[in-house]
Amino acid sequence: MLNADDTISWGPKRIAVAGVSGSGKTTLCDELAEVLRCGRVELDSLYHGPNWTPREAFLEDVQGLISAPCWVVELQYREARPLIVSRADTILWLDYPTRIQMTRLIRRTVRRRVQREELWNGNYEPPLWKALIDEDHILRWGWRTRKKLKPVIPTLESRFPGLRVVRLTHPSQTSRWVRALARS
Repeated sequence: MLNADDTISWGPKRIAVAGVSGSGKTTLCDELAEVLRCGRVELDSLYHGPNWTPREAFLEDVQGLISAPCWVVELQYREARPLIVSRADTILWLDYPTRIQMTRLIRRTVRRRVQREELWNGNYEPPLWKALIDEDHILRWGWRTRKKLKPVIPTLESRFPGLRVVRLTHPSQTSRWVRALARS
């Protein structure tokens, strides 16, 4: 497994960004797509239909996205993960401390709710008070799943030959890695 100090010697073109809710996957994907000048679709927009219902065409849409020669996508949704990893050349793992992840998740959730920001396909964050009663509210989900990737991501390199996994443990490391990619 690589880190931010390792040289980027392989020319990443198909990058999946892994991290728990609130770690900054979407923001990083947007930045990387600009650096690489490649296609970018937010995976949540492919998964969530109106009223938060899963879209039937989700996996087909993921297949279409990752068939391109250059792409950046969030590595999420268990059913899509094998498809994405099998085509990726690079996994960036945002393995940040819980305090960073949860602070980001709370800020993002509050901002989206207060500003009534439309997310995907007519969906909005539910009222914040629902975090008290809804086990699947994003704030509770973020806390409950904050360690779910720790046993998974380290196994990917051995299961997918040619894949490079870069573990980034702080936003400053991520910024340094993106700057190095832009220079390469």
